[in-house]
Amino acid sequence: MADHNLTIYTPDGMPVDSGAVEQMHTCLDAGDGLAGVLCADHHLGYSMPIGGAIAYEDYLSPSGVGYDIGCGNKAVATSLLYSDIRSDMPRIMDEIFRRISFGVGRPNDEPIDHPVFDRINRDAPMSGVRDLLGTARKQLGTVGSGNHYVDIFAEEGTDRVWVGVHFGSRGFGHKIASGFLALAQNKEFTDHAGGGEMYSPPVLLHADSPLGYLYAESMAIAGEYAYAGRDTVVNKVLEILGNPAVTHEVHNHHNFAWLEDTPFGRAWVVRKGSTPLYPGQQGFVGGSMGENAVIIEGKDSDDLSGRELAAGDNALWSAPHGAGRAMSRTEAKGKSRKRAVCQTCGHTQGKGEPTFGFQAGPCPECGHREVRKIWVQETEGKIDWKAAKKNLKRQGIELRGGDADEAPGAYKRLPAVLEAHSAYVRVVTSLRPVGVAMAGEGTYDPFKD
Repeated sequence: MADHNLTIYTPDGMPVDSGAVEQMHTCLDAGDGLAGVLCADHHLGYSMPIGGAIAYEDYLSPSGVGYDIGCGNKAVATSLLYSDIRSDMPRIMDEIFRRISFGVGRPNDEPIDHPVFDRINRDAPMSGVRDLLGTARKQLGTVGSGNHYVDIFAEEGTDRVWVGVHFGSRGFGHKIASGFLALAQNKEFTDHAGGGEMYSPPVLLHADSPLGYLYAESMAIAGEYAYAGRDTVVNKVLEILGNPAVTHEVHNHHNFAWLEDTPFGRAWVVRKGSTPLYPGQQGFVGGSMGENAVIIEGKDSDDLSGRELAAGDNALWSAPHGAGRAMSRTEAKGKSRKRAVCQTCGHTQGKGEPTFGFQAGPCPECGHREVRKIWVQETEGKIDWKAAKKNLKRQGIELRGGDADEAPGAYKRLPAVLEAHSAYVRVVTSLRPVGVAMAGEGTYDPFKD
Protein backbone atom coordinates (compact mmCIF):
# COMPACT_ATOMS: atom_id res chain seq x y z
CA MET A 1 0.00 0.00 0.00
CA ALA A 2 1.45 3.35 -1.05
CA ASP A 3 2.30 6.04 1.49
CA HIS A 4 -0.49 8.61 1.15
CA ASN A 5 -1.37 11.87 2.88
CA LEU A 6 -4.43 10.43 4.62
CA THR A 7 -5.87 11.86 7.85
CA ILE A 8 -8.18 9.56 9.81
CA TYR A 9 -10.61 10.59 12.56
CA THR A 10 -12.41 8.14 14.84
CA PRO A 11 -14.56 8.59 17.96
CA ASP A 12 -12.61 8.00 21.14
CA GLY A 13 -12.31 4.31 21.87
CA MET A 14 -13.70 3.15 18.53
CA PRO A 15 -11.59 1.28 15.97
CA VAL A 16 -10.81 2.55 12.49
CA ASP A 17 -12.85 0.92 9.73
CA SER A 18 -10.08 -0.97 7.93
CA GLY A 19 -12.22 -1.51 4.85
CA ALA A 20 -12.83 2.22 4.49
CA VAL A 21 -9.09 2.87 4.88
CA GLU A 22 -8.38 0.36 2.13
CA GLN A 23 -10.90 2.07 -0.14
CA MET A 24 -9.30 5.47 0.51
CA HIS A 25 -5.80 4.23 -0.32
CA THR A 26 -7.12 2.75 -3.57
CA CYS A 27 -8.79 6.05 -4.49
CA LEU A 28 -5.73 8.14 -3.58
CA ASP A 29 -3.39 5.86 -5.49
CA ALA A 30 -5.51 5.80 -8.64
CA GLY A 31 -5.52 9.57 -9.17
CA ASP A 32 -2.29 10.61 -7.44
CA GLY A 33 -4.47 12.18 -4.78
CA LEU A 34 -2.92 15.15 -3.01
CA ALA A 35 -4.60 14.40 0.31
CA GLY A 36 -7.51 12.52 1.82
CA VAL A 37 -9.51 12.47 5.02
CA LEU A 38 -11.82 9.99 6.70
CA CYS A 39 -14.19 11.85 9.02
CA ALA A 40 -15.19 10.19 12.27
CA ASP A 41 -18.51 8.98 10.84
CA HIS A 42 -16.76 7.03 8.06
CA HIS A 43 -17.80 3.61 6.86
CA LEU A 44 -17.70 1.54 3.68
CA GLY A 45 -19.30 2.97 0.55
CA TYR A 46 -19.29 2.03 -3.10
CA SER A 47 -15.67 2.44 -4.29
CA MET A 48 -15.06 5.47 -2.04
CA PRO A 49 -16.07 5.37 1.63
CA ILE A 50 -18.85 7.50 3.07
CA GLY A 51 -17.40 10.16 5.32
CA GLY A 52 -14.42 10.57 3.00
CA ALA A 53 -12.93 13.49 1.08
CA ILE A 54 -10.09 13.46 -1.45
CA ALA A 55 -8.26 16.30 -3.22
CA TYR A 56 -7.30 15.56 -6.82
CA GLU A 57 -5.27 18.06 -8.81
CA ASP A 58 -6.58 16.96 -12.20
CA TYR A 59 -9.53 14.64 -11.69
CA LEU A 60 -13.22 14.49 -10.94
CA SER A 61 -14.70 11.24 -9.70
CA PRO A 62 -18.30 10.21 -10.51
CA SER A 63 -17.87 7.17 -8.25
CA GLY A 64 -16.51 9.41 -5.50
CA VAL A 65 -19.42 11.84 -5.58
CA GLY A 66 -21.67 8.81 -5.87
CA TYR A 67 -25.14 8.16 -7.19
CA ASP A 68 -26.95 10.71 -5.02
CA ILE A 69 -25.27 13.81 -6.46
CA GLY A 70 -25.81 16.82 -4.23
CA CYS A 71 -27.16 14.84 -1.29
CA GLY A 72 -27.16 17.22 1.63
CA ASN A 73 -28.91 18.74 4.61
CA LYS A 74 -31.07 21.79 5.12
CA ALA A 75 -32.30 23.15 8.44
CA VAL A 76 -34.36 26.27 9.14
CA ALA A 77 -35.25 27.89 12.44
CA THR A 78 -38.80 29.22 12.74
CA SER A 79 -40.62 31.78 14.84
CA LEU A 80 -42.61 28.99 16.51
CA LEU A 81 -41.98 27.51 19.94
CA TYR A 82 -42.49 23.82 20.56
CA SER A 83 -45.21 24.67 23.09
CA ASP A 84 -47.15 26.20 20.16
CA ILE A 85 -47.35 22.86 18.35
CA ARG A 86 -46.76 20.14 20.97
CA SER A 87 -50.39 19.03 21.23
CA ASP A 88 -50.76 19.10 17.43
CA MET A 89 -47.68 17.00 16.62
CA PRO A 90 -49.55 13.77 15.72
CA ARG A 91 -51.60 15.62 13.10
CA ILE A 92 -48.54 17.52 11.82
CA MET A 93 -46.53 14.33 11.32
CA ASP A 94 -49.49 12.57 9.71
CA GLU A 95 -49.80 15.46 7.28
CA ILE A 96 -46.06 15.44 6.51
CA PHE A 97 -46.13 11.70 5.83
CA ARG A 98 -49.26 12.06 3.70
CA ARG A 99 -48.14 15.03 1.58
CA ILE A 100 -44.45 14.23 1.09
CA SER A 101 -43.47 11.12 -0.86
CA PHE A 102 -40.90 8.80 0.74
CA GLY A 103 -39.41 5.83 -1.10
CA VAL A 104 -37.60 4.81 -4.28
CA GLY A 105 -38.91 6.32 -7.50
CA ARG A 106 -41.93 7.89 -5.81
CA PRO A 107 -43.48 10.86 -7.65
CA ASN A 108 -44.54 14.10 -6.02
CA ASP A 109 -48.32 13.93 -5.57
CA GLU A 110 -48.40 17.75 -5.52
CA PRO A 111 -46.17 18.58 -8.51
CA ILE A 112 -44.91 22.14 -8.78
CA ASP A 113 -43.13 24.31 -11.29
CA HIS A 114 -39.62 25.53 -10.46
CA PRO A 115 -36.91 27.55 -12.26
CA VAL A 116 -34.55 24.57 -11.99
CA PHE A 117 -36.53 22.86 -14.77
CA ASP A 118 -35.70 25.72 -17.16
CA ARG A 119 -32.07 25.42 -16.10
CA ILE A 120 -32.06 21.70 -16.96
CA ASN A 121 -33.79 22.26 -20.30
CA ARG A 122 -31.68 25.28 -21.26
CA ASP A 123 -28.23 24.60 -19.84
CA ALA A 124 -27.77 20.83 -19.58
CA PRO A 125 -24.54 20.18 -21.52
CA MET A 126 -25.81 17.07 -23.29
CA SER A 127 -29.06 15.58 -24.54
CA GLY A 128 -28.90 12.64 -22.13
CA VAL A 129 -29.27 14.99 -19.18
CA ARG A 130 -32.01 17.04 -20.86
CA ASP A 131 -33.89 13.81 -21.53
CA LEU A 132 -34.17 13.34 -17.76
CA LEU A 133 -36.36 16.42 -17.39
CA GLY A 134 -39.49 14.28 -17.02
CA THR A 135 -37.94 12.36 -14.12
CA ALA A 136 -36.83 15.64 -12.56
CA ARG A 137 -40.34 17.10 -12.76
CA LYS A 138 -41.98 14.04 -11.22
CA GLN A 139 -39.58 13.70 -8.30
CA LEU A 140 -38.89 17.28 -7.22
CA GLY A 141 -40.06 17.51 -3.63
CA THR A 142 -39.77 13.79 -2.85
CA VAL A 143 -37.39 12.45 -0.24
CA GLY A 144 -36.34 8.89 -1.05
CA SER A 145 -35.39 6.19 1.41
CA GLY A 146 -32.54 4.89 3.57
CA ASN A 147 -31.31 7.51 6.03
CA HIS A 148 -33.15 10.35 4.28
CA TYR A 149 -35.66 12.15 6.45
CA VAL A 150 -37.88 15.09 7.29
CA ASP A 151 -37.63 16.04 10.96
CA ILE A 152 -39.15 18.55 13.34
CA PHE A 153 -36.82 19.69 16.14
CA ALA A 154 -37.01 21.73 19.33
CA GLU A 155 -33.89 23.79 20.01
CA GLU A 156 -32.29 22.97 23.34
CA GLY A 157 -32.53 25.91 25.73
CA THR A 158 -35.06 27.95 23.75
CA ASP A 159 -37.60 25.35 22.49
CA ARG A 160 -37.60 27.13 19.13
CA VAL A 161 -38.98 24.90 16.36
CA TRP A 162 -36.64 23.88 13.54
CA VAL A 163 -37.33 21.90 10.35
CA GLY A 164 -34.53 19.68 9.04
CA VAL A 165 -34.27 17.51 5.92
CA HIS A 166 -31.67 15.17 4.42
CA PHE A 167 -31.78 13.92 0.81
CA GLY A 168 -30.34 14.64 -2.63
CA SER A 169 -31.04 14.69 -6.34
CA ARG A 170 -33.21 11.56 -6.39
CA GLY A 171 -33.58 9.63 -9.67
CA PHE A 172 -32.41 12.63 -11.70
CA GLY A 173 -28.96 12.61 -10.09
CA HIS A 174 -28.82 8.83 -9.94
CA LYS A 175 -29.32 8.55 -13.70
CA ILE A 176 -26.71 11.25 -14.36
CA ALA A 177 -24.19 9.35 -12.22
CA SER A 178 -25.06 6.05 -13.90
CA GLY A 179 -24.78 7.69 -17.31
CA PHE A 180 -21.29 9.03 -16.72
CA LEU A 181 -20.11 5.75 -15.22
CA ALA A 182 -21.29 4.12 -18.48
CA LEU A 183 -19.62 6.81 -20.64
CA ALA A 184 -16.36 6.22 -18.76
CA GLN A 185 -16.57 2.60 -20.00
CA ASN A 186 -17.07 3.79 -23.60
CA LYS A 187 -20.74 2.90 -23.49
CA GLU A 188 -23.78 5.03 -24.22
CA PHE A 189 -25.19 7.36 -21.55
CA THR A 190 -28.30 5.20 -21.24
CA ASP A 191 -26.38 1.90 -21.04
CA HIS A 192 -25.85 -0.05 -17.85
CA ALA A 193 -22.36 0.48 -16.41
CA GLY A 194 -20.61 -2.75 -15.48
CA GLY A 195 -18.62 -3.32 -12.30
CA GLY A 196 -19.42 -1.15 -9.32
CA GLU A 197 -18.37 -3.62 -6.64
CA MET A 198 -17.64 -2.32 -3.14
CA TYR A 199 -13.86 -2.28 -3.57
CA SER A 200 -13.77 -1.21 -7.21
CA PRO A 201 -11.08 1.34 -8.14
CA PRO A 202 -12.50 4.85 -8.53
CA VAL A 203 -13.82 6.11 -11.84
CA LEU A 204 -11.80 9.24 -12.62
CA LEU A 205 -12.37 11.81 -15.35
CA HIS A 206 -9.63 14.28 -16.21
CA ALA A 207 -11.03 17.71 -15.45
CA ASP A 208 -9.72 19.16 -18.72
CA SER A 209 -11.17 16.38 -20.88
CA PRO A 210 -14.47 16.75 -22.75
CA LEU A 211 -16.03 14.06 -20.54
CA GLY A 212 -14.72 15.73 -17.40
CA TYR A 213 -16.23 19.05 -18.48
CA LEU A 214 -19.59 17.44 -19.25
CA TYR A 215 -19.63 15.71 -15.87
CA ALA A 216 -18.74 18.90 -13.98
CA GLU A 217 -21.57 20.80 -15.69
CA SER A 218 -24.07 17.98 -15.20
CA MET A 219 -23.05 17.56 -11.56
CA ALA A 220 -23.64 21.28 -10.99
CA ILE A 221 -27.15 21.04 -12.44
CA ALA A 222 -27.92 17.97 -10.32
CA GLY A 223 -26.68 19.93 -7.31
CA GLU A 224 -29.04 22.81 -8.09
CA TYR A 225 -31.85 20.29 -8.42
CA ALA A 226 -31.01 18.81 -5.00
CA TYR A 227 -31.09 22.30 -3.46
CA ALA A 228 -34.44 22.96 -5.13
CA GLY A 229 -35.82 19.68 -3.80
CA ARG A 230 -34.82 20.44 -0.23
CA ASP A 231 -36.20 23.96 -0.53
CA THR A 232 -39.49 22.55 -1.83
CA VAL A 233 -39.87 20.00 0.97
CA VAL A 234 -38.97 22.49 3.71
CA ASN A 235 -41.47 24.99 2.29
CA LYS A 236 -44.17 22.31 2.30
CA VAL A 237 -43.45 21.51 5.96
CA LEU A 238 -43.54 25.22 6.81
CA GLU A 239 -46.93 25.40 5.10
CA ILE A 240 -48.15 22.49 7.25
CA LEU A 241 -46.87 24.38 10.31
CA GLY A 242 -48.92 27.44 9.33
CA ASN A 243 -46.19 29.37 7.46
CA PRO A 244 -44.17 30.68 10.41
CA ALA A 245 -41.34 33.13 9.77
CA VAL A 246 -37.90 31.63 9.07
CA THR A 247 -35.25 33.21 11.27
CA HIS A 248 -32.15 31.23 10.24
CA GLU A 249 -31.16 28.79 7.49
CA VAL A 250 -28.30 26.32 7.03
CA HIS A 251 -28.02 24.45 3.74
CA ASN A 252 -25.23 22.51 2.03
CA HIS A 253 -24.26 19.42 0.04
CA HIS A 254 -22.14 16.55 1.31
CA ASN A 255 -21.96 14.48 -1.92
CA PHE A 256 -20.23 16.81 -4.38
CA ALA A 257 -16.94 18.01 -5.84
CA TRP A 258 -15.72 21.60 -5.61
CA LEU A 259 -12.63 23.26 -7.15
CA GLU A 260 -10.92 24.68 -4.07
CA ASP A 261 -7.69 26.26 -2.87
CA THR A 262 -6.20 23.70 -0.51
CA PRO A 263 -2.90 23.63 1.41
CA PHE A 264 -1.87 21.04 -1.17
CA GLY A 265 -2.61 23.26 -4.16
CA ARG A 266 -5.63 24.10 -6.31
CA ALA A 267 -7.66 20.91 -6.48
CA TRP A 268 -10.99 19.24 -6.97
CA VAL A 269 -12.14 18.19 -3.50
CA VAL A 270 -14.45 15.20 -3.87
CA ARG A 271 -16.63 14.68 -0.80
CA LYS A 272 -18.88 11.66 -0.21
CA GLY A 273 -20.91 11.99 2.96
CA SER A 274 -18.65 14.77 4.18
CA THR A 275 -19.73 18.32 5.07
CA PRO A 276 -17.62 21.23 3.78
CA LEU A 277 -16.87 23.42 6.78
CA TYR A 278 -14.40 26.25 6.30
CA PRO A 279 -13.88 28.84 9.09
CA GLY A 280 -17.18 30.61 9.73
CA GLN A 281 -19.17 28.21 7.53
CA GLN A 282 -22.11 26.40 9.14
CA GLY A 283 -23.49 22.92 8.58
CA PHE A 284 -26.49 20.91 9.77
CA VAL A 285 -25.59 17.41 10.96
CA GLY A 286 -28.20 14.84 11.96
CA GLY A 287 -27.77 12.28 14.72
CA SER A 288 -30.00 9.22 14.72
CA MET A 289 -33.79 9.33 14.72
CA GLY A 290 -33.87 9.39 18.51
CA GLU A 291 -30.92 11.65 19.31
CA ASN A 292 -30.03 15.30 18.91
CA ALA A 293 -28.94 16.87 15.66
CA VAL A 294 -26.66 19.92 15.66
CA ILE A 295 -25.72 23.06 13.81
CA ILE A 296 -21.93 23.14 13.57
CA GLU A 297 -19.54 25.85 12.45
CA GLY A 298 -15.94 25.97 11.34
CA LYS A 299 -13.98 27.81 13.99
CA ASP A 300 -13.07 31.37 13.00
CA SER A 301 -9.58 31.47 11.47
CA ASP A 302 -8.65 34.42 13.72
CA ASP A 303 -9.21 32.24 16.78
CA LEU A 304 -7.45 29.13 15.52
CA SER A 305 -3.99 28.18 16.73
CA GLY A 306 -1.41 26.82 14.32
CA ARG A 307 -2.24 23.28 15.42
CA GLU A 308 -5.96 23.84 14.83
CA LEU A 309 -5.36 25.38 11.41
CA ALA A 310 -3.23 22.39 10.51
CA ALA A 311 -6.03 20.07 11.64
CA GLY A 312 -8.54 21.84 9.39
CA ASP A 313 -6.09 21.90 6.48
CA ASN A 314 -5.33 18.19 6.83
CA ALA A 315 -9.07 17.47 6.97
CA LEU A 316 -9.61 19.51 3.79
CA TRP A 317 -11.98 21.56 5.99
CA SER A 318 -14.41 18.67 5.98
CA ALA A 319 -16.64 17.52 8.82
CA PRO A 320 -19.00 14.59 9.48
CA HIS A 321 -22.40 14.60 7.78
CA GLY A 322 -24.07 12.44 10.42
CA ALA A 323 -23.40 10.08 13.29
CA GLY A 324 -22.17 7.31 10.99
CA ARG A 325 -23.22 3.69 11.02
CA ALA A 326 -22.11 1.48 13.89
CA MET A 327 -23.34 -1.63 12.10
CA SER A 328 -24.38 -2.51 8.57
CA ARG A 329 -28.02 -2.49 7.54
CA THR A 330 -28.06 -6.29 7.29
CA GLU A 331 -26.41 -6.59 10.71
CA ALA A 332 -29.03 -4.25 12.18
CA LYS A 333 -32.21 -5.71 10.71
CA GLY A 334 -31.18 -9.16 9.56
CA LYS A 335 -31.49 -10.54 6.08
CA SER A 336 -34.77 -10.94 4.26
CA ARG A 337 -35.65 -11.89 0.72
CA LYS A 338 -38.70 -12.16 -1.45
CA ARG A 339 -40.19 -15.63 -1.68
CA ALA A 340 -42.81 -17.01 -4.04
CA VAL A 341 -46.16 -18.04 -2.56
CA CYS A 342 -48.57 -20.11 -4.65
CA GLN A 343 -51.92 -18.37 -5.02
CA THR A 344 -53.68 -21.73 -5.43
CA CYS A 345 -52.40 -23.92 -2.58
CA GLY A 346 -50.39 -21.47 -0.48
CA HIS A 347 -47.06 -23.32 -0.79
CA THR A 348 -44.18 -20.96 0.08
CA GLN A 349 -40.77 -21.20 -1.53
CA GLY A 350 -38.37 -22.58 1.09
CA LYS A 351 -34.88 -21.34 1.89
CA GLY A 352 -32.51 -22.54 -0.81
CA GLU A 353 -35.35 -23.68 -3.08
CA PRO A 354 -35.66 -22.24 -6.61
CA THR A 355 -38.39 -19.72 -7.27
CA PHE A 356 -41.48 -20.75 -9.19
CA GLY A 357 -44.47 -19.22 -10.95
CA PHE A 358 -45.19 -17.94 -14.46
CA GLN A 359 -42.09 -18.65 -16.63
CA ALA A 360 -40.01 -19.77 -13.62
CA GLY A 361 -41.85 -23.09 -13.36
CA PRO A 362 -44.95 -24.58 -11.73
CA CYS A 363 -45.63 -24.79 -8.01
CA PRO A 364 -43.92 -28.00 -6.79
CA GLU A 365 -46.98 -28.84 -4.68
CA CYS A 366 -49.95 -28.28 -7.01
CA GLY A 367 -48.47 -27.44 -10.41
CA HIS A 368 -50.11 -24.03 -10.80
CA ARG A 369 -48.13 -20.94 -11.76
CA GLU A 370 -49.98 -18.01 -10.20
CA VAL A 371 -47.85 -16.59 -7.38
CA ARG A 372 -47.41 -13.56 -5.22
CA LYS A 373 -44.16 -12.41 -3.61
CA ILE A 374 -43.72 -11.81 0.12
CA TRP A 375 -40.74 -10.67 2.20
CA VAL A 376 -39.46 -13.44 4.47
CA GLN A 377 -36.95 -12.89 7.29
CA GLU A 378 -34.03 -15.30 6.82
CA THR A 379 -31.71 -14.12 9.60
CA GLU A 380 -32.40 -12.06 12.71
CA GLY A 381 -30.84 -8.65 13.16
CA LYS A 382 -29.27 -7.12 16.24
CA ILE A 383 -31.88 -4.35 16.53
CA ASP A 384 -35.16 -5.01 18.33
CA TRP A 385 -37.25 -2.66 16.21
CA LYS A 386 -40.41 -2.97 18.32
CA ALA A 387 -38.46 -2.04 21.44
CA ALA A 388 -36.74 0.82 19.62
CA LYS A 389 -40.09 2.26 18.53
CA LYS A 390 -41.46 2.01 22.07
CA ASN A 391 -38.42 3.86 23.36
CA LEU A 392 -38.89 6.64 20.79
CA LYS A 393 -42.51 6.95 21.88
CA ARG A 394 -41.44 7.21 25.52
CA GLN A 395 -39.12 10.06 24.48
CA GLY A 396 -42.09 11.89 23.02
CA ILE A 397 -40.93 11.50 19.41
CA GLU A 398 -43.64 11.16 16.77
CA LEU A 399 -42.26 8.61 14.28
CA ARG A 400 -43.67 8.00 10.82
CA GLY A 401 -41.97 5.27 8.79
CA GLY A 402 -38.48 4.09 9.64
CA ASP A 403 -37.04 0.61 10.03
CA ALA A 404 -34.59 -1.31 12.22
CA ASP A 405 -31.58 -0.33 10.12
CA GLU A 406 -32.25 3.33 11.00
CA ALA A 407 -32.77 2.78 14.73
CA PRO A 408 -30.51 4.72 17.13
CA GLY A 409 -28.67 1.52 18.07
CA ALA A 410 -27.43 1.11 14.50
CA TYR A 411 -25.50 4.40 14.69
CA LYS A 412 -22.49 5.86 16.46
CA ARG A 413 -23.07 8.60 19.01
CA LEU A 414 -22.90 11.99 17.34
CA PRO A 415 -21.26 13.88 20.26
CA ALA A 416 -18.32 11.44 20.19
CA VAL A 417 -18.08 11.74 16.40
CA LEU A 418 -17.97 15.54 16.55
CA GLU A 419 -15.54 15.59 19.48
CA ALA A 420 -12.99 13.91 17.23
CA HIS A 421 -13.10 17.04 15.04
CA SER A 422 -13.21 19.59 17.85
CA ALA A 423 -9.89 21.18 16.88
CA TYR A 424 -11.60 23.06 14.05
CA VAL A 425 -15.36 22.37 14.48
CA ARG A 426 -17.65 23.75 17.16
CA VAL A 427 -21.29 22.97 17.96
CA VAL A 428 -23.45 26.09 17.73
CA THR A 429 -26.94 24.72 18.39
CA SER A 430 -28.33 21.41 19.62
CA LEU A 431 -31.67 20.24 18.24
CA ARG A 432 -33.92 17.66 19.95
CA PRO A 433 -36.06 15.58 17.54
CA VAL A 434 -39.80 15.70 18.26
CA GLY A 435 -41.05 14.41 14.90
CA VAL A 436 -39.32 12.04 12.46
CA ALA A 437 -40.59 10.98 9.02
CA MET A 438 -38.76 8.64 6.64
CA ALA A 439 -39.43 5.73 4.29
CA GLY A 440 -41.06 2.80 6.02
CA GLU A 441 -40.28 -0.88 6.49
CA GLY A 442 -39.65 -2.99 3.42
CA THR A 443 -38.59 -0.10 1.16
CA TYR A 444 -35.90 -1.37 -1.20
CA ASP A 445 -33.10 0.95 -2.21
CA PRO A 446 -29.75 -0.35 -3.50
CA PHE A 447 -27.99 2.97 -2.91
CA LYS A 448 -29.32 4.09 0.47
CA ASP A 449 -26.34 6.12 1.61
